Amino acid sequence: MTLRPLAWAALAAALLSGCATTTGSRDDPLEPFNRAMYAIHEPIDRDVVQPIARAWLELPAALRQPVTNFFGNIDDLFSGVNGVLQGKTEKAAHDFGRVMTNSLYGLGGLIDVASGAGIPKGEEDFGQTFGVWGIPHGPYLFVPVFGPTTVRDGTGVIIRAYTTPVGYLEDVSARNTLWGVGLLDLRAQALETQSIVQQAALDPYTFVRRAYLQRRAYLTYDGRPPTPKEDDE
Repeated sequence: MTLRPLAWAALAAALLSGCATTTGSRDDPLEPFNRAMYAIHEPIDRDVVQPIARAWLELPAALRQPVTNFFGNIDDLFSGVNGVLQGKTEKAAHDFGRVMTNSLYGLGGLIDVASGAGIPKGEEDFGQTFGVWGIPHGPYLFVPVFGPTTVRDGTGVIIRAYTTPVGYLEDVSARNTLWGVGLLDLRAQALETQSIVQQAALDPYTFVRRAYLQRRAYLTYDGRPPTPKEDDE
């Protein structure tokens, strides 16, 4: 349960976009392929991943919250790096301040002291950085278990996976356990979103694609995305 095989799967799907001929939309030229991947994903997520995630939520918050905080501290580190790369110095300063505060006073990031002190999260990532640099998001991709992405965002995930501190642990079992618990906690946080998709969408695949692309545009442009063209969803 590491991000690396999933990230490579996203990359492999991205490479297919260079040679595939499909009837998809401009943002989703691989729609038939992506729908097939979504069909594979749904039963795995419904019958395996979601029950495990619900069981995780049944654990006391005192056990779960340190996991969320630990990985959130790593997120803040990468957000700070991307803030610098995007020229968002104030956001970067906040993120690095969060990392220093939580690492020093929050037991290595297990306690989120920074939020209590009112230091905001930047929530920047490599996919957003590439967007700020003017790199188009490329075709939409859906990778089973991993979820929705694009060529640009998937590339950012690969960079993140290969540079995260967890990946440099020499103890393979400890490293994989941390990856697995982190991904499980992340999926558990998204369970409410799953119910929204099921209740609101006649076509869940289209709903997920539209929501993902709009959300990523919102984040990349700090809440001020450009006006969509006529053929945009």
